[in-house]
Amino acid sequence: MDQAIVIAVDGPAAAGKGTLSRRLASLYGLKYLDTGRLYRGVAWMMLEKGLNPRDEDAACTIARAFDPEALDTAELRTGEVGKAASHVAVHPGVRQALFEFQRAFGATPPGAVLDGRDIGTVIFPDATVKLFVTASVEERARRRFEELRLQDPNLTLATVEGDLRRRDERDQSREEAPLKPAPEAELIDTSKLNPEEVLGRASRFVDQALSRREMA
Repeated sequence: MDQAIVIAVDGPAAAGKGTLSRRLASLYGLKYLDTGRLYRGVAWMMLEKGLNPRDEDAACTIARAFDPEALDTAELRTGEVGKAASHVAVHPGVRQALFEFQRAFGATPPGAVLDGRDIGTVIFPDATVKLFVTASVEERARRRFEELRLQDPNLTLATVEGDLRRRDERDQSREEAPLKPAPEAELIDTSKLNPEEVLGRASRFVDQALSRREMA
């Protein structure tokens, strides 16, 4: 951590943290990791093998042998995989199996932007910068619906919103690493902001944090 810059970007699904994280990584010359992709990857592998995502032993076995490169052609953004990933992420053994991978990725210079749900609270409590990106559930549902509607013509906005509300409840109430902002995280509500406004607000906070780090 002495040399690496780690920017932790946490928040609920469809809040815009992925878009922001990729742009921050490009702006500051850092690597980018969508940590949710790791959990979706484990979930996808389980579904491919016909396994129940609630089966902790099976999920842990897959997570311990997990190879991110195996996901290059995987369809990870489907609603089915998203639901399964939320169940997979509850398992403490899965989280432990992926913990070291995320730590090594971020701590390798020059550093990285990691987006997820527990980066600033669990994976990198020592992160250089912590952001918590959120939006109203109605706005998040609209965004996710637009993303998924072409894949599933029968999908409805009400279904997407219901799924998000249930997923939020699971993520916020789980005993292991619940979704919540770190005390020192900068909260950014993207409900009424465009991507440029979100980036501007986040980069100002990052610049301030880096300036303080240089003076320390």
